[in-house]
Amino acid sequence: MVELAGIIILGILAQWVAWKFKIPAILPLILIGLLVGPLATLYTADGTKLIQPIYNGEEGLFPGESLFYFVSLAIGIILFEGGLTLRRSEILNVAPVILKLITLGAAVTFFGAGFAAHFVFDLSWPISFLFSSLIIVTGPTVITPILRNIPLKKDLSAVLKWEGILIDPIGALVAVLVFEFISVGEGETYTLTALIEFGKVVLFGFTFGFTFAHALAFAIKRKVIPHYLLNVFTLAAVLAVFVLSDLFAHESGLLSVVIMGMVLGNIELPNIDELLYFKESLSVLLISILFILLAANINVDDLELVLNWNEVALFATVVFIIRPLGVFLSSINSGLKLNEKLFISWVGPRGIVAAGIASLFGLKLARQGEPGAEYITPLVFMIVLGTVLLNATTARVFARMVGVFLKESEAILIIGASKVSRIIAAYLKENNRQVVVIDSNKGNIKKAKNLGLEAIEGNIYSDKLQNDIELNDVGYLMALTGNSDINKYAINKFKDQFGENGSFRLVSSEEMNDPDNNPNEGLFSHTGGYNKLIDLAEKYPEINEIKVDDKEHYKKLISITKKDNEIVPLFIKDPEKGIRIISAFSEKLEDIKEGSILAYLGKSIDIEEVS
Repeated sequence: MVELAGIIILGILAQWVAWKFKIPAILPLILIGLLVGPLATLYTADGTKLIQPIYNGEEGLFPGESLFYFVSLAIGIILFEGGLTLRRSEILNVAPVILKLITLGAAVTFFGAGFAAHFVFDLSWPISFLFSSLIIVTGPTVITPILRNIPLKKDLSAVLKWEGILIDPIGALVAVLVFEFISVGEGETYTLTALIEFGKVVLFGFTFGFTFAHALAFAIKRKVIPHYLLNVFTLAAVLAVFVLSDLFAHESGLLSVVIMGMVLGNIELPNIDELLYFKESLSVLLISILFILLAANINVDDLELVLNWNEVALFATVVFIIRPLGVFLSSINSGLKLNEKLFISWVGPRGIVAAGIASLFGLKLARQGEPGAEYITPLVFMIVLGTVLLNATTARVFARMVGVFLKESEAILIIGASKVSRIIAAYLKENNRQVVVIDSNKGNIKKAKNLGLEAIEGNIYSDKLQNDIELNDVGYLMALTGNSDINKYAINKFKDQFGENGSFRLVSSEEMNDPDNNPNEGLFSHTGGYNKLIDLAEKYPEINEIKVDDKEHYKKLISITKKDNEIVPLFIKDPEKGIRIISAFSEKLEDIKEGSILAYLGKSIDIEEVS
């Protein structure tokens, strides 16, 4: 009981440490697992592990085959959650290079790392290629924390994010294929039998995943499942599909749940966000338990096998030769610049799936007496630890060195997708500013997308938005909802991450009528709040422009907007600095240059009135 409770407590503690210090959770999880597992034998009085997943094959927390079953099911749920997050629309701009990375790049890693493992550690060819198949994957759970605080171009972040999500099932599938090759034996039937098994894995994996995803979607849409059972019913369905698929084709369960997640994630489903939140929480718990268990299950003898210069040589080959080669071959004619290719080459941390499946297959093959199988788990764990440590400590510095670190984050995040928000966002986009609109209202988001705007359906009270590395180039925040409390909350929560260059919000009527308490972040607030903007957007659905000669001319224009109830100033278009947002203290806007333009919502300003 103490061990089971300790695993959960230590796992959640590791997750908190990762959040606090902005590092991938896998790092403290594996380190804790090693400390309470193999390294504990060096400091405990009786030389035993503090947590013993398997002891002498038939004892410990998970005797017999039970650890394998738990690892398989846990990885299946984690991969399903990853598949749910995949959206076809989000990868259209960078689809070609991502496709090459998960095919050509994966092939380069597979063959390159396989040859390296064979010649460096003198492993058999099957074991070498099983190792290489396991390190194909780069996981989003390790990439996201590393990149979260590095301002990068959206497309660059998207490449790394979606490579990590899509490569997981591919790496798992290749590992399954190699495992089947090893398991079926050698001789004339070796290739034929392995290909038949592989065909069964693909057939049943895709069939079960696609069919049951649509069946579950049908049940959700027809409200066959009550709302309070939706999350747990989906969990049960995922486990059922995993087990059923595995019964028809051994090891096809992983593929089937990934396909199931991908299909469900791209169907318009009610309550899909609730499902995602539940799966994210469950994945955090499973990952916390899983990696402490897997690391604790390693023995000191296993570590001694790989803690030598051969491991250093293998690690250097994988990170500094094979990864860059795969990236550069995959990005030919992609439009990526040299410095962007170098950064993608540098950031390739291995994660959850690599370590999890390595433990699963390594233990199985070791039990079957396969020569060299004892190397699989510790070798993969060392690659995982090494790449995560390297990227977590150097990614930000390397981004500056190669020049992909954005000195100024110019993109604008608009909270709220009402008509006035859409008009403002469309104007900003027309003036070459990247704009992202977020709203929980599906109808508003759909209208924004129809205008060609980048729009996200989301709840600002969740943490999902803060974890989106594709928003790392956002430096301005505008809260334009009709609820002043929501606007305040958005500013307080997101100003450090998305509003480093400026955070603005619509103020309440009380604040607007009290000049002494009008906040600095007040937006257009000396002329009108949300209701007035909505009325003007209905009456004058376009943003007007008027030239500004100098600062005195600008002040005259602002004085007119204060008197006229049908004009709201929005932006100044500076010939050098571009668009500048007008806050509550519009008169204090300095450095108004000749050739600037005042952009405003409402009726046209009479030029003669300000001449």
